[in-house]
Amino acid sequence: MDQATQHLYMNKGISEISYSSNSSVQKKAIYKTKPVVEEAVLDVLSKFYSNTTISATEKIQSICVADLGCSSGPNTVLVISDLLNTIYNKFRESAMVMPEIIVFLNDLPENDFNTLFKDFKSLSDELKITNDFGPCFIAGMPGTFYGRLFPSNSVHFVHSSYSLHWLSQVPTGNESNKGNVYIAKSSPPSVVEAYSKQFKKDFIAFLKCRSEELIKRGRMVLTLLGRRSSDPTSKECCSLLGLLSKALNDMVLEEKLDMCNFPVYFPCLEEVKAIIQNEGSFVVNHLETFHVNWDGSDSSEVGLMTDTLRSSNLIANSIRAISESLLTSHFGEEIINEVFVRFGEIVEEYVVKEKT
Repeated sequence: MDQATQHLYMNKGISEISYSSNSSVQKKAIYKTKPVVEEAVLDVLSKFYSNTTISATEKIQSICVADLGCSSGPNTVLVISDLLNTIYNKFRESAMVMPEIIVFLNDLPENDFNTLFKDFKSLSDELKITNDFGPCFIAGMPGTFYGRLFPSNSVHFVHSSYSLHWLSQVPTGNESNKGNVYIAKSSPPSVVEAYSKQFKKDFIAFLKCRSEELIKRGRMVLTLLGRRSSDPTSKECCSLLGLLSKALNDMVLEEKLDMCNFPVYFPCLEEVKAIIQNEGSFVVNHLETFHVNWDGSDSSEVGLMTDTLRSSNLIANSIRAISESLLTSHFGEEIINEVFVRFGEIVEEYVVKEKT
């Protein structure tokens, strides 16, 4: 883990600029993938518990699930609540003895685990009232998911949403990416290649680690922030951070900005599929793409955000919630408010232009 990722965490607490208050885009993705997650969990239960062909020793006495890159706030509670309800409902319908459930919540050490576990206290109380609540143990697991987190053959189901676009480090060889915090149309091919290679290296490490930790016939559902185009410099994946680069260009010294690159990469479907197949540990059961608007709105028209001022504020706060820790470590706290005021203005101008 390099210096940049050591300072990486989503904005803590529940303020108006916290991640907890500005993660509607991520929440939209969770709702869109809910049927896939439910199907995967039910498949695990059918293989390890209700299947009459397996021996008594193979039937599980406990179910272990892990949410990797969980961050904090209501989205994590939503994911785990849905998982637990799926498990409880299945066992209640089948009139089977409820196994113990172990839930691991993973993120980097600087994550706001304090707020997260306060949120889970209310969930625990609610489940005890509404379900035949069996033993359920929820624990934090700080650390990078690009390394081992759990014992071998110990986890039945792994979930990760909007986390794997974060890299383990800023790619080496991006020194010529002048004036940009991420890949842009002006980025030399060597910079694009550096980002692509780092993502491939990290994703392979992730898959290898999970293949050792997952029980045979376990399942994994991953939701990645990516792009539909095969072009890594396409507008769909580079515009937003390009607008942030523009705001920073207006406010900081050029040489300081030239040294600031975000440890992220937004892959296309073909890249993800090729890496999984070449790594060889997993079989792909389901693969799809879907669109979520920048502001998390429900507009049916791709990219259309009807209230531009409200949308620009939502977008500015959501980007601030995920990037402020990185920017503060690089530029200091003094300019952060001004940067995101300017960023919001630039986003509004961009949205108006795109609509006309």
